[in-house]
Amino acid sequence: MVDLLKSIFNGETLRRFDCEDGSITHVEIKIDDSVLMIGDATPEYPANRHLLHVYVPDVDHTFKKAMEAGCITIEEPRTREDDPDKRGTFEDFAGNHWAVSSQT
Repeated sequence: MVDLLKSIFNGETLRRFDCEDGSITHVEIKIDDSVLMIGDATPEYPANRHLLHVYVPDVDHTFKKAMEAGCITIEEPRTREDDPDKRGTFEDFAGNHWAVSSQT
């Protein structure tokens, strides 16, 4: 996930704490002016799937990077009537859905 966030959103790792087995206890990834805090699933804390929305400067460019990183298209970027955003949606390798959009 860390590599995916870096490749799609130019994410920057701020802090990272690994377990002895190499799994991630806690990592903070900065995307633009926001920080996501994530960690690997454990039997005590199983994985969750999420729907996340991120504003980006160029939705078409970001969407293309997601496809190049192996994500699956849910909806190509488009502008809907009465919505000032151009938005596209994709699914990552873990089943999370991402809506990326640019304000027009």
